[in-house]
Amino acid sequence: MWESENESVSGRDYGNGVHSTSKNGVKTDSFEQKGQSWYVATDIPSDLLVQIEDVTFHLHKYPLLSRSGKMNRIIYESRDAELNKISLNELPGGPEAFELAAKFCYGIAIDLSATNISGLRCAAEYLEMTEDLEEGNLIFKTEAFLSYVVLSSWRDSILVLKSCEKLSPWAENLQIVRRCSESIAWKACANPKGIKWQYTGKPASVSSPSWNQMKDSSPSRNHQVPPDWWFEDVTILRIDHFVRVITAIKVKGMRHELIGASIMQYATKWLPGLIKEGSGLAEDGCNSSNSNGSSSWRGGLHMIIAGSGEEIPTVQAKDQRMIVESLISILPQQKDSVSCSFLLRLLRMANMLKVAPALITELEKRVGMQFEQATLADLLIPSYHKSETMYDIDLVQRLLEHFIIQEQTESSSPSRYPFHDKHMQDGSQRGTNLNAKMRVARLVDSYLTEVSRDRNLSLTKFQVLAEALPDSARTCDDGLYRAIDSYLKAHPTLSEHERKRLCRVMDCQKLSVDACMHAAQNERLPLRVVVQVLFSEQVKISNAIANISLKDEGETHYQPLVSHHKSLLEATPQSFQEGWTAAKKDINTLKFELETVKTKYVELQNDTDNLQRQFDKIAKPKQASAWTAGWKKLSKLTKPTNVETHDISSQIPNAEQTTKPRRWRNSIS
Repeated sequence: MWESENESVSGRDYGNGVHSTSKNGVKTDSFEQKGQSWYVATDIPSDLLVQIEDVTFHLHKYPLLSRSGKMNRIIYESRDAELNKISLNELPGGPEAFELAAKFCYGIAIDLSATNISGLRCAAEYLEMTEDLEEGNLIFKTEAFLSYVVLSSWRDSILVLKSCEKLSPWAENLQIVRRCSESIAWKACANPKGIKWQYTGKPASVSSPSWNQMKDSSPSRNHQVPPDWWFEDVTILRIDHFVRVITAIKVKGMRHELIGASIMQYATKWLPGLIKEGSGLAEDGCNSSNSNGSSSWRGGLHMIIAGSGEEIPTVQAKDQRMIVESLISILPQQKDSVSCSFLLRLLRMANMLKVAPALITELEKRVGMQFEQATLADLLIPSYHKSETMYDIDLVQRLLEHFIIQEQTESSSPSRYPFHDKHMQDGSQRGTNLNAKMRVARLVDSYLTEVSRDRNLSLTKFQVLAEALPDSARTCDDGLYRAIDSYLKAHPTLSEHERKRLCRVMDCQKLSVDACMHAAQNERLPLRVVVQVLFSEQVKISNAIANISLKDEGETHYQPLVSHHKSLLEATPQSFQEGWTAAKKDINTLKFELETVKTKYVELQNDTDNLQRQFDKIAKPKQASAWTAGWKKLSKLTKPTNVETHDISSQIPNAEQTTKPRRWRNSIS
């Protein structure tokens, strides 16, 4: 059972102290410390000097040999009867643990607590203080305290697991880490109803209830237990022990939302680089949690932002890389276990620290599962590797591909619902997927607008990213037009062909009125695109006017055309549906201008044809042969002149009128 809040952990004794009867012949009540040396308070001079790091212990051989198998071996195997100095620098727990073990050998009562039990247990194992030498030796005592006291307490389990950080691999081999992790996991997953419990992550302003109050009342009645009560305690653990605890909690069946929230809190504490600008650095607790200089692990691994002119220290980068890789490996597989913003910030740090490619790919897939929740600020990930662009465009392209694959997989997967609910579920699923694609489309358009200012961004990358989503994802292309216009501003040297190629990613029929008005006056757009914008707007206005006119004529004529013109009406602005009279004037003006242009075009075409014929006559004159020229001269000599021909032709009719009847009569006669 978990103990009450007011119970002191550091002062708890096991059986009023662990002691043994003095059978060693050396009676003493205490040890005395003088500088870096310890002495036994007795009149008998010491005959053994034990050196551990920079601390020396002036002891006697017989008390140690009667309890420690290792000391027996060291002294008797050396075959040196006068051996009086031993070095034990490899003893786990250091001088503190050996001091307690030596006091135990002298029969001095020692106080066991959560802060010293793990080191003392490992030291007893190292010194081989087993039951073979004496019944009730130190290994038995420490194991009993671990099993019956520490593992039954939440706080003690946390403290012991925290103290095991400096005892590797002894704590792992003795199963101390495993047992404490499972104890913590069981208590975190247990129902707090009716349990006398405690946790250290409470605010300082909340007073701790006394044992009698906790005994008479349960948390479910007077003290509501928050579901994240265990977060603060487990975040003080080192990353490898935190992974062990979270893994054990997963096995116990904890909700994936709570597991994800605990991982996010741990990352926020140990990776301050994940925190957004303006929110400050990590808490002071992450610095004080590992303040001991003897530990190789440093708390509060502060991130140095890239581009600050300073390189990340090798040790610090290695520690942060291990934290990031460990957190990625224990992320719950369920969607929405953690926020997409957290995943993207973790991905940014993973790229900067050069985490293993397999883990980065796995993290990118996780982001693709909930890509519609991303924000523009989280997507602006710099290119930490060698790249021409300022931002990592290829990374966003991969995230978008994972999102599309995920959407296709969800839409093609068989339904888990009964047959009578299948159609309803399919309809809601399609609606959800469409909404997600529309949000992603707006996000991609905003991202393209932001990165288009980069002069090193190639046209191909821009086009591939803009065309990655299907046409149904965008109901309005205003955002895409804004990105195209921004790209044209930043790249004024594009050729006409490249500008036309860029504008192909945009559908002119999906532009709003404001966008059409801006595009009609945009000198950076190709002329053909401007004409398409004006034509599409004219078609939308005409269809809107026609539909409104049909609606005015009667419901019977309008109803059959609703489905046919539904998409056009949705694309038509509301202002044109309300004031179609003013729009009709604009249509007439456009028609008049169009007819004028057509007339001028016909006139210019006729003038061009005439000029072409004249040019052909001048450039290619007819060349006649000598024979043809001779015939022309002969015909001139035989034919009368023009004047003569005219006189003759004018006289011939009169002659015919006078002579022909006469000839007719003569012929009859």
